[in-house]
Amino acid sequence: MHNSPLATHHSRLAPSPTGAQHVGNARTYLVAWLAARSQSGTLALRIEDIDSPRTKAGAAEQALADLRWLGLDWDGEPVVQTARVPLYEDALRALMQNELVYPCMCSRTDILNAASAPHAEHEGPTYPGTCAGRSARDAATLGVPYAWRFRVAESPVFEDRIVGRTALDLQSLGGDFVVWKNAGTPAYQLAVVVDDAKMGITEVVRGDDLLPSTPRQLLLYHALKFVPPQFAHVPLVVGEDGRRLAKRHGDTRLSALRETGVRPEALLGLLAWSCGWLDRAEPVTARELLPHFSFETIPRRPFVLTANHLRAIGYR
Repeated sequence: MHNSPLATHHSRLAPSPTGAQHVGNARTYLVAWLAARSQSGTLALRIEDIDSPRTKAGAAEQALADLRWLGLDWDGEPVVQTARVPLYEDALRALMQNELVYPCMCSRTDILNAASAPHAEHEGPTYPGTCAGRSARDAATLGVPYAWRFRVAESPVFEDRIVGRTALDLQSLGGDFVVWKNAGTPAYQLAVVVDDAKMGITEVVRGDDLLPSTPRQLLLYHALKFVPPQFAHVPLVVGEDGRRLAKRHGDTRLSALRETGVRPEALLGLLAWSCGWLDRAEPVTARELLPHFSFETIPRRPFVLTANHLRAIGYR
């Protein structure tokens, strides 16, 4: 069940070294790898380490070891975000020149105190526009730390390979968003758009927790005159309580599975079954899944990882 091949397909794996990779990450990486390899496409590897205060020593190397254990390869040398800051600075300057961003001095506390409307749990309150009257030129006269916010004038609708047609109201998801932090570093939204555009990425496969980021990123693609990729947002793996995987669900780190003797083929079989590519969870390699890959069979709901699933693949 191959998807129809694209003439030129470029995708990426983008682990963040802010923590260990777990079973949920593995499922998303497997979908991304199969999507690229089933279309004879290229697959880049990017280490998203721009969030340096949260980056953990050794986490990037551990992520590469996890991918190799799963049998997921990539093309070329890994790209590291912290080595690409000049590209992000160029993009910020372009946004400033077109008055698409403005300097913002508001702290989190200021925004919370100004917010009267309820807000999404993971998105925080809607920015009240306190600093929106400023122009980019005003930054030179502020004399205090400030961030740069992008002016949200619309909420782009997009087609997702898994979720389908998606319309999200950016005003209810935070409004004007930060593209450059007051610490002098690029925010995720800007860095990932610049990276994907400069790397020629045509398809982005990632967890559906990032679905609200997509309309923001589409605004940046348009503002920077970049061609946006296709998107495919994979439903998350959650614990039996319905919440995203965390320490409360036990140790689901890939390194822990590996250290206790779990075979990668056993985990891949479980993940393939969860995506509808196998009738039952049985050991399989990533390459053996290529003829079975399809976005269409992936359930739209989260995959609930149970203790029985972990026991069945030989974990504890």
